[in-house]
Amino acid sequence: MQAGLTADTFAKLLDRLDPDRERAGERYEELRRTLTRFFEWRGAPFADEHTDEVFNRIARKLSAGVEVRNIGSYCYEVARLVCLEALKGKDSKRASLDPNNHDIAVVDRADEARASEIRLACLEDCLDSLPIESRELIVEYYQDDKRDRIERRKSLAARLGLQREALANRAQRLRDKLEQCVKSCWRKKMTI
Repeated sequence: MQAGLTADTFAKLLDRLDPDRERAGERYEELRRTLTRFFEWRGAPFADEHTDEVFNRIARKLSAGVEVRNIGSYCYEVARLVCLEALKGKDSKRASLDPNNHDIAVVDRADEARASEIRLACLEDCLDSLPIESRELIVEYYQDDKRDRIERRKSLAARLGLQREALANRAQRLRDKLEQCVKSCWRKKMTI
């Protein structure tokens, strides 16, 4: 891993996320949580450090003038590569993943597909376990993307009589609760 972000490269990253600094900061935090979960769910050690590495690499590319059309997709692709690098030394099955060894690659894809299916089933079960008001809030809070999401959240906060920050805190608590529920469910089902 290379050196961390400088103030200039971080500013360029934020500018690319959104021209408005407040929204850029929200987007950065949202991407940070998503990337950290990405690494945790794939069993990569030191998820926070790998998330930092993803942002470092992206910021360096942006500083070098690389044009990135969809920053979210680009983050995912960089995270996928960082994850493969991290897991290469950790797990002998993954370490032996050679692009020329198709049998291992097929098994790995099948395992990933099964894990994704189980994770989705767990998410559905965990959502169903929430009280209806909480389930509706979390689903509506994360509906849409970019500009539509911001407007929907403003509307949701007004409808519930909450400040935007209070709504964000409530949604984060629900999201944390869901995340723990999904992790627990996933671990149980993966051992079956």
